[in-house]
Amino acid sequence: MQLLTRTTVTDFAAFKAAFDAEAEKRSDAGLTLLQIWQDADSPGTVVCLFEVNDRARAKAWLNAEVQTGTDVTGQFLKTV
Repeated sequence: MQLLTRTTVTDFAAFKAAFDAEAEKRSDAGLTLLQIWQDADSPGTVVCLFEVNDRARAKAWLNAEVQTGTDVTGQFLKTV
């Protein structure tokens, strides 16, 4: 299972630094980063693809991110 997130940022470099600093937090939530993209047509949009090892923990992480005011949305996906 994967999780696709979309985040709106004002400063990509600052976002990336903060994102990297929270790697352990994501790992504890059962997430492994597979890819991170900056939208070529909308540089303020960042899309991340994660491998999900534990959906419940990943969902809790996503909910916590939303509650802290982070402008992030997520969609859980499965391979068919």
